[in-house]
Amino acid sequence: MTLLRAADVQLSFGSRTVFQGLTLTIEEGERVGLVGVNGSGKSSLMKIMAGVSRPDAGELQVRRGARVTYLPQEPEFAPGATVASELSVAQGPLKEVLAAHAELTRRLESTPTQGQGKLLEQLAALSDRVEQLGGWDTEHHAKTLLDRLGVKDWDRPVAELSGGLRKRVAIARALLTRPDMLMLDEPTNHLDADTVDWLEDELDQLPGSLLLVTHDRYFLDGLVDRIVEIQPGAGVISYPGNYEAYVEQKLVAQENASIAQHKRERWIAQEVAWLRKGPEARRTKSKARIERARKLMEEKGFQRPKVAGLQVMQAPRLGHTVIEAEGVHKSYGERNVLKGVDLLLQRGERVGLVGPNGVGKTTFLRVLLGELPPDSGKVVIGKNTKVAYYDQTRASLDPEQTVYEAASPRGDDWVELGDQRVALRDYLDDLLFPVPMQRMKVKALSGGERNRLLLARLFLEGANVLVLDEPTNDLDIVTLNILEGLLLGFTGSVLLVTHDRYFLDKVATSILSFEGDGKVVRYEGNFAMYRRLKEQAQARAAAAAPAPASKKAEPVAEPKQARKPGKLSYKDQRELEGMEAAIEAAETRKAGLEAQLVDPSVYSNGAKAAEVQKELDVAAAEVERLYTRWQELQNLAAGA
Repeated sequence: MTLLRAADVQLSFGSRTVFQGLTLTIEEGERVGLVGVNGSGKSSLMKIMAGVSRPDAGELQVRRGARVTYLPQEPEFAPGATVASELSVAQGPLKEVLAAHAELTRRLESTPTQGQGKLLEQLAALSDRVEQLGGWDTEHHAKTLLDRLGVKDWDRPVAELSGGLRKRVAIARALLTRPDMLMLDEPTNHLDADTVDWLEDELDQLPGSLLLVTHDRYFLDGLVDRIVEIQPGAGVISYPGNYEAYVEQKLVAQENASIAQHKRERWIAQEVAWLRKGPEARRTKSKARIERARKLMEEKGFQRPKVAGLQVMQAPRLGHTVIEAEGVHKSYGERNVLKGVDLLLQRGERVGLVGPNGVGKTTFLRVLLGELPPDSGKVVIGKNTKVAYYDQTRASLDPEQTVYEAASPRGDDWVELGDQRVALRDYLDDLLFPVPMQRMKVKALSGGERNRLLLARLFLEGANVLVLDEPTNDLDIVTLNILEGLLLGFTGSVLLVTHDRYFLDKVATSILSFEGDGKVVRYEGNFAMYRRLKEQAQARAAAAAPAPASKKAEPVAEPKQARKPGKLSYKDQRELEGMEAAIEAAETRKAGLEAQLVDPSVYSNGAKAAEVQKELDVAAAEVERLYTRWQELQNLAAGA
């Protein structure tokens, strides 16, 4: 059944048409990801479908009685709101149903048994409604959500919170409404990777439909069953499946369109050559064919979408020493932010910094750059090291400057790109800032456009070390792919703070994990490798730890309500499909370690044999875990 439909929608800003004749339908229970380049109208379309704004033309149709919750990129709160009051408002519908349930229960107590039949039916319906809206213990559920999101102050005014914490309160408020349709615009901004994982699980369990705008490709991959791409100035194209399926289908579609365009151009060339032969040729051909050729030549053929042409200015070669930190300590009062942190950054390395918000990642970058003095320890910058710093607050952009003025770090009208000298105006046009847009003030740009402008300026500084603090926020997926390619081809070194797991998996060569209380651990490899290595380290630590002394039992939080038997979530289904390959890989790993253990060069070396044995124990435990999980998923799918 159709839940929501926007029909023949048109929206323009001045002379710019955002979309025209756009129609989008969302069915009950459907999970839809909305993608498109910055400025294509993703947020505008979501506002229209949420009923927050009106289009220039078209209509919005919503199923009668459907509850819609919309979370914008920058959430709004009532004046004087506290964390508790906002969550109380979110649970208003639930509290109304609870009050009705309590009133009906009182009526039952005073009603004779023979007259209770209809009241019992009504009570059962209200009980079902309570479960749909989140359950009976409303305050406990709300506090659990807030605690998991890292918001501790229940009675604190929202106005006193940072932007990141306000976003988390808004997420909790949205989740507590338990709507029929939940619309989220960039919900993962300001969230660390572990919290994004948790939010993905929460949304996976949430009943109802979902419309999602996010640049987090793993988030899209795990949650949606359809991708809708907005075509700038036009309508939408729908692709069934998750993000991975969308990429594959789009690639095939573009290849087919390119082939068709090549055939079209060849046919036009043949027809034009014939028409130029003059009256003698035209007497041998039908007038219909001539008309068809003319119409075909007037049509606009397939053109690959234009993407931002980010480029990096050639940088000086790095010396032997790039950036080194030794025994760095930094505290604020009694709180240890950095405790004995070491870093040796080498040429060509791309180091990702990960950890919860507020744990010290940005502080560490500022210490490395000399913006903050360490309490103790030292930092050495190589004499050939030239650093370009991307600040997550984008403070280096003057909102009153025009785009053209803000683009060049030295105020030049030309930029040097390799061995070419390019006019700044043309370079900005390649970055999807056409000439009229170059005269706009920076403050009029969207978040993604400002981000793109700042990155473009940063890459013109000729630096050989890039220090990037949350560069992925607000960028569309196409620009993220371009940025990934630039960093992969960059010959210098990169320090990168981002919560985008997909980005780190493609770019990072090692991970610095900020683990609290000033502790920082380095792991080689990308984000996925870091996760595996960290889990193995935790497993070894747990196995070596003594059994805890018995103590008084503490109350345990109620587990999430289990999914109905026979009903796998989309995420579980994908996990089940990949389980066979995962088990095979784990068993191969185990067999390889077993072979090492019987190698004379290994078992004759006591220290090496002990190390391999530990790895084998971890590998065997992983095989066992995978088989257990595979059986759980099989049972769930079969309704056991």
